[in-house]
Amino acid sequence: MAISIDPDTGLKIFDTRAAKASDKIQGQGYEVNPNASLKTLPEVSTDAKFDAVEQAKYREFKEQRRGAADYMAMEGEFAKYLEDHYSESPVQRDSLTDECEIVVVGAGFAGLLLWYRLKEAGFQDVRFCEKGGDVGGTWYWNRYPGIACDVESYSYFPLLEEMEYFPTMKFASGFEILEYCQSMATKFGFYDKCLFHTTVESTDWDEETRRWTVSTDRGDAMRARYVILANGILTTPKLARIDGMETFKGDSFHTSRWRYDVDLEGKTVGIIGTGATAVQAVPELAKVVGELYVFQRTPSSIDVRDDWETDPEWAAGLESGWQAQRRARAIEGPQVPDAVKAKRAAMSREEKIQRQENANIDAMMRIHKRIDEVVEDPQTAESLKPWYMLMCKRPCFHNEYLPSFNRANVTLVDTKGEGISQINATGPEFDGTQYELDVLIYATGFEVQQTGIYNQIIGEGGQDLNIKYSDGIRTLLGIHSHGYPNLFIMGGYQAFFAFNLTDVLNSQGEHIAECIDFVRQNQIHSLDCTYDAEERWVQEVIAHRGKTSRNRDCTPGYYNFEGAENRRQDGNYNGTMKQYLDHMSEIRDKMSEHFAFTHR
Repeated sequence: MAISIDPDTGLKIFDTRAAKASDKIQGQGYEVNPNASLKTLPEVSTDAKFDAVEQAKYREFKEQRRGAADYMAMEGEFAKYLEDHYSESPVQRDSLTDECEIVVVGAGFAGLLLWYRLKEAGFQDVRFCEKGGDVGGTWYWNRYPGIACDVESYSYFPLLEEMEYFPTMKFASGFEILEYCQSMATKFGFYDKCLFHTTVESTDWDEETRRWTVSTDRGDAMRARYVILANGILTTPKLARIDGMETFKGDSFHTSRWRYDVDLEGKTVGIIGTGATAVQAVPELAKVVGELYVFQRTPSSIDVRDDWETDPEWAAGLESGWQAQRRARAIEGPQVPDAVKAKRAAMSREEKIQRQENANIDAMMRIHKRIDEVVEDPQTAESLKPWYMLMCKRPCFHNEYLPSFNRANVTLVDTKGEGISQINATGPEFDGTQYELDVLIYATGFEVQQTGIYNQIIGEGGQDLNIKYSDGIRTLLGIHSHGYPNLFIMGGYQAFFAFNLTDVLNSQGEHIAECIDFVRQNQIHSLDCTYDAEERWVQEVIAHRGKTSRNRDCTPGYYNFEGAENRRQDGNYNGTMKQYLDHMSEIRDKMSEHFAFTHR
């Protein structure tokens, strides 16, 4: 039965995990490249300056790409690009219109870590709504060949000691990460709590009963005391709006819904996009297809990836608590000598900016030199060079992407910022050339969801959270928002964004579990952050946002909301991870100063 009753607790338990759609759904991360020269950036002159000549190149590069991308929602005939090809049809079940204590949206690492903390605190009446057919979140949806994590696995994989597991590679394959998520779900009793293939559509606060009603596409209208949003901010894939794309007669799909039922061997394949996904997928495609056309609007910066297989002896020799210590060192950051601190303190604002810009240019020059040394065709090498500040777009790390363009079956189509604007029945057309394809793959990324939510949330006074945020995102810690009692957001804006996101999610899970436990221990019904506490955090976020125009001057990308203007509070908290954790701890220590409580 999809829904049954646990005889020990009297709570509903679920069996809605969908079976795998096909045994063809398989892949791997890239292998360790034995070429040592690809694992080190070349040296360049140390007198790099962001002078007028360099500035002019960067401005020209940006202007070529101004307004080039026009993204659209995947609706109507384009809804096929959102179909779940990884699982069989949803498990049939009755709609739920009952009450439970906690409803969570999302079953990726955020949901898994939250459940671990809630269970640790003694909470059991918890339900997770997940639109996919299994756990994993981004690792469930993104299963393209070559997928791997950009963060070293020994830190990225949470709870390694509790799981008695050690990753096989320094940079783990996405398929290994998905299997790890599934193992976590099994070990910690997570599957019994999950409603898979269930998309939350609205979440409404009832002021009379002081409960949330969570409505889904499966006809559910569950009432919950607490709602926790754990579905991230880069969840919904996006498509560039291209004239005639609906007329293409071959197979086509988005990289986040990889079609393993489409045979690519020997085929002529095109891939639109050269961001982080394409950088990992292109080398694997090149090994299989007959011809590969890579359509580029803006090149990525390709740094080295010093990967290796995990040494079993090293892993066996680690002492208890090793992962917590490793993460603590990362949170504390590198130790800076007092003399260096004093030198930095004595510098003027202009000197600091100049120093940062020169270091940035030095890094980009080394990336350019690497391209010249690796890519054999000078024109292709020049097209692959990024002319923007290093952190304008997501940095990429790979040792096989650049060499792929030396293969006879791989062609880079550089649109020089224009993007592909026309597709017909046989494939894309650009600059008078028709590219006839068997398969077209969209590697066009994800929507930037500024609120960190994907359903309509109506709080006190009937206020829609999206409307509240239309005047600027307002939260406490990126987790709470005034006027939305017992609502928590994980992985949203105004929280600290660490390169290792699981660190943040784990800390947020602990915080939320402690907040709910505080309510339970003090016979409180609900808590809501106060307007003043929210305002203090908004100002804290603004104070730590960048104080230059560099982000605005970047080429369009999701780091700067595709080049759109945004308010200073609409983004991440840019203090340090330690500062963020300290704020979180202080707020929990002084709950009455930051929250209003209802005892009804």
